[in-house]
Amino acid sequence: SSWACKGEETVNQPTADVTAAEGHTVTLGCKFETSVTSNAYLFWYKQEENDFPKFLLRRYSGTKNTQDSQENRFNAEVNNKSVPLKIQKLQVSDSAVYYCALRPTEEQRGDYWPPPTLVHLSQ
Repeated sequence: SSWACKGEETVNQPTADVTAAEGHTVTLGCKFETSVTSNAYLFWYKQEENDFPKFLLRRYSGTKNTQDSQENRFNAEVNNKSVPLKIQKLQVSDSAVYYCALRPTEEQRGDYWPPPTLVHLSQ
C-alpha cells in the first residue's frame, strides 16, 4: 500500500442567494482548498433560465491576477483561497445562477462544482 498522502480539493460558495438592485455591484463568494503540491484553475460560469452554464472567466490559483478590462463588468481576483466574482453595474440580464468550479492542475483529476449562487434583481 502507498504511504503517500493525497491532498483533498474543496470548493464552496458560502451564499446561496443574493438580491440587489439594478446598477449596483454584487460580490459572489467562492472559497477553495487545494492540496499543497498543486495549484488549481478556478472558473466562473453563468446559467440563465432554461439554458446551460456559460463560461465567464478563468483564474489560476498560483498567480496574482491583474484586473480585467473596465468594459467587462465581471471580474474575479484570487486572494487567500478565495476567488470572489464581482459584478458591477448590475443589469436585469445578470439575474441568473452562478457557478464557481475548481479544476486541479494534476492530470486525471475531476472538476469540482459546489452548489451555486442565485442572483435576483430587486424590483
